[in-house]
Amino acid sequence: MVLLHVLFEHAAGYALFAVKEVEEIGMLLPQVEESVLSIGKFNSMVSLAAFFPFKSAQAALENINAVFAGVVHADLKLFLETNLPLSGKKKAMLGVSDAKIGAALQEEFSISIQTGGVVAEIARGVRLHFHSLVKGLTALAASKAQLGLGHSYSRAKVKFNVNRVDNMIIQSIALLDQLDKDINTFSMRVREWYGYHFPELIKIVSDNSTYCRMAQLIGNRKELSEESLESLEEVVMDAAKAQAILDASRSSMGMDISPIDLINIERFSNRVVSLAAYRLELQEYLRSKMSQVAPNLAALIGEVVGARLISHAGSLTNLAKYPASTVQILGAEKALFRALKTRGNTPKYGLIFHSTFIGRAAAKNKGRISRYLANKCTIASRIDCFSEVPTSVFGDKLRGQVEERLSFYETGDVPRKNVDVMKEAVKEATDVATEIKRKLDKKEKKRRKREKKLQETGETNGEAEAENDVKKKKQAAEDIEVAAEESPAAQNGAEDSAKKKKKRKAEVEIQAEEAAATDNGAEEADTPAKKKKKRKTETKDAEPAEETPETPVSEKKKKKKKKET
Repeated sequence: MVLLHVLFEHAAGYALFAVKEVEEIGMLLPQVEESVLSIGKFNSMVSLAAFFPFKSAQAALENINAVFAGVVHADLKLFLETNLPLSGKKKAMLGVSDAKIGAALQEEFSISIQTGGVVAEIARGVRLHFHSLVKGLTALAASKAQLGLGHSYSRAKVKFNVNRVDNMIIQSIALLDQLDKDINTFSMRVREWYGYHFPELIKIVSDNSTYCRMAQLIGNRKELSEESLESLEEVVMDAAKAQAILDASRSSMGMDISPIDLINIERFSNRVVSLAAYRLELQEYLRSKMSQVAPNLAALIGEVVGARLISHAGSLTNLAKYPASTVQILGAEKALFRALKTRGNTPKYGLIFHSTFIGRAAAKNKGRISRYLANKCTIASRIDCFSEVPTSVFGDKLRGQVEERLSFYETGDVPRKNVDVMKEAVKEATDVATEIKRKLDKKEKKRRKREKKLQETGETNGEAEAENDVKKKKQAAEDIEVAAEESPAAQNGAEDSAKKKKKRKAEVEIQAEEAAATDNGAEEADTPAKKKKKRKTETKDAEPAEETPETPVSEKKKKKKKKET
């Protein structure tokens, strides 16, 4: 009897399911497909034998990467050794959904592996009802685990050097080709439009962008004179052509043109000139990107042809995976399949035909040199794809080898051996890589020093500000204490002054009452002689009072006592 176990890889962990009545299930495959949707029927066929949860998200990512690579991870090996009955009367069979990991498990455990058929349907049912089959696992937790693992797996796959992104090269070369087509179309439109007014200019100026600049400069051909000869020469870069344009404008067969039509032609030619200038900038940008991403391929075959190869392959990694025979006919797929269909001659070259080497080779040697060049392109693309520090040393050496082979076909000079050339290239590349690393380390050290200085200056500024704050707080506290100490003394002084004022007021009132009483008694009993004496004494008393207007209370009392006596 065959005992079938199905291995299921989930984001939460590995699960091993035992399948009941394998032969009957195999005979009734359509019924299995229907019963997968029902959890009750599915439970009668499949039962959970073991479950191994992943300890962390990192462990889950490592295991899933191993499964995708077709490698048996240590966790998976331990899990199967523990729970899979490898020895016994019953013959064990393991069902897996991926054939690559199945082959690796068959080599590891030497057991029969089954993929497809019943196993695929059972895996589909397990995927549908996994949270119900495993105890303690909810649908929400399972979906969260899947989402987290999916994000981390995608992030790990996408994580690469930003400066070595080949997507920008693919887009740039596509835009460059489109610009070439558009500039050609627009230039033909300008030639046809301006040709009504100045048809002789088409034969004199053959370049599209130069023609558009000339149409923009000349405008109305009747206004050309000897003075505009210098400006014409600056655009055409040829004195004879400038003179020919001037002579042709004087005896032109073209029709007259209105100012509004001329304005529109000038505007359109201005757009075409700006597009041509942008194309040059884009080509420079492509050259810089190729020197960063694929310097060896660019040094060997050129930036534009190398970019076309990368674009046609889809990425630099795909190009590195291709054999030399595929790179040789890359871009000539239609011709290849037509030749296979009609049993004719297969093409000898595809995109690499645009390289200068094939153009320089003789007709009988074009196929040989294209095969040799494709071989070197494959080597260069692999070096560019998998090297850490990008250098163009290998590309220059490979280009020298192609030159030597080309001269060998023409003159018969024996080229150097590949081993010797590669030894020299490896030595130079290591020196260049160490130099680049040294420069990068130097830059990194400078950056760190700059950051440290900024941090230190920030800390010193923060400390100074903190000290100033502490000083201000201390000063404010001292001011508050001084004010608190001074306030009771001031209150006491104010109270004393208020008491003194009250005492003075009371004394003044008493004096006034006494003076009034004495005045009344004196008026009743005084004689005229006494009145005279009294006036004299009052005048005597008034004189010192004028000298000292503010007399203390004790002196006034003494005077009053004298008066009373």
